[in-house]
Amino acid sequence: MKKAKRNSFLQRLAARLDLTLEDRLESEQPLPDGKQWRRWCQAALQRQHRQAQVSLLVVDEAEGRQLNHDYRGKDYATNVLSFALNEGDTVAGMPLFGDLVFCAPVVAREAAEQGKTLDAHYAHLTVHGMLHLQGFDHEQDDEANIMEALETAILAKLGYDDPYAAEKT
Repeated sequence: MKKAKRNSFLQRLAARLDLTLEDRLESEQPLPDGKQWRRWCQAALQRQHRQAQVSLLVVDEAEGRQLNHDYRGKDYATNVLSFALNEGDTVAGMPLFGDLVFCAPVVAREAAEQGKTLDAHYAHLTVHGMLHLQGFDHEQDDEANIMEALETAILAKLGYDDPYAAEKT
């Protein structure tokens, strides 16, 4: 019997990303599975980052609010927070290290308000957070345009609609 050939490109891609996931939710909420999150993170990983170690943490609203307050000085829970060890800079010979923290109640509420599926919103926020880990930002209009165009292109390749389409009309 012949063995199925493994796709060496996919193996190399998988080897580029060491991904961990921690669910700290107190109640049951629908979340993407590990394969979905890995697919989204890999799609957003830019070529200059040959390897990455990323932790995904899913929290409730109280913890999300506390983290946003402690690290950004904002007294509300936000959808995703990105913590990059090297602020997105590539250090020779070192992988990209970072954490993404998702506040599940906020993500669910936003998805409903925006008329998006939960899956599509998590995909967008994962891509968005991964780009932040790699040094992309949206503080200035020109930076925002670059980041949003990249997010839209990555999400289109993953089969999702433009997350900014409503803002463009």
